Amino acid sequence: MKEPRDSLVEAAVFAAPAVFVVLWASGFIGAKFGMPYAEPMTFLTVRMAAVVALLGLIALITRPVWPSRAGVWHSAVAGLLVHGCYLGGVFVAIDRRLPAGLVALVVSLQPVLTSTIANRLLGERVAPRQWSGLALGVVGVYLVVHGRTEGEASLGAWAAATVALVGITAGTLYQKRFGGGIEWRTGFFVQYAASCVLFGIAALAFGESLRVQWTGEFLFALIWLVFVLSFGAIWLLYFLIRRQAATRLVSLFYLTPPLTALMAWALFDERLAPLALLGMAVCVAGVALVNWRTGTP
Repeated sequence: MKEPRDSLVEAAVFAAPAVFVVLWASGFIGAKFGMPYAEPMTFLTVRMAAVVALLGLIALITRPVWPSRAGVWHSAVAGLLVHGCYLGGVFVAIDRRLPAGLVALVVSLQPVLTSTIANRLLGERVAPRQWSGLALGVVGVYLVVHGRTEGEASLGAWAAATVALVGITAGTLYQKRFGGGIEWRTGFFVQYAASCVLFGIAALAFGESLRVQWTGEFLFALIWLVFVLSFGAIWLLYFLIRRQAATRLVSLFYLTPPLTALMAWALFDERLAPLALLGMAVCVAGVALVNWRTGTP
């Protein structure tokens, strides 16, 4: 007979992927609300500083065990990759006029890249069925963002999107390899502190004014991104990293552009073409193929 605790854990593991996708997709909406009122690196510096302050308060109250010197190093590296490179790349690419649809398309290559690396470095076997699902996911994301990619972007914008792709891919694999046993409160504190320093330096290097227009929209975006994304979504990401193979986990990112498009349609009345709806169905089919469990891997 199962203990209530075991049943609760099973329920959490079952629900976590769907909750993660919804929260992660909402990050693009939060960025859209807040970016008009602060330059990208300034926005991210304020966001990281708020998270560090809250985590510091939690650590003072709960007094968790701090990681070893090696654990601090691993947490800092994972934070610079997952938060620094990924978030910084996405925000800079959008700020430099690369449409969000194209940013999503570039970052959607992550599952294929992650699976290729996991197959070779982590010893995770990727079955032909899963490769087919990964390919379907790329097609589905393209259909979702097709027609939403107008605009001119500089080479720097494309470079920033590529940095975001490499950052989230390397960060996911690094966290899975080195960060699984680190206490989340102290681990997150180190990750966000390292990212805050990185964004502050980048803001100065890019010549940003470090000014913020403290409007209601900006405060809403900041609160949402701090609590829902930096706490909720990132905690769920690392929860899933500990419990799922890398290929299955990152396939969930294919669902982010379709869900973001639905949110933008509901909140900002952005058009949803029939081709985008088809793309959403293709994304779901791709993720289902990757995660379908049979008797063999």
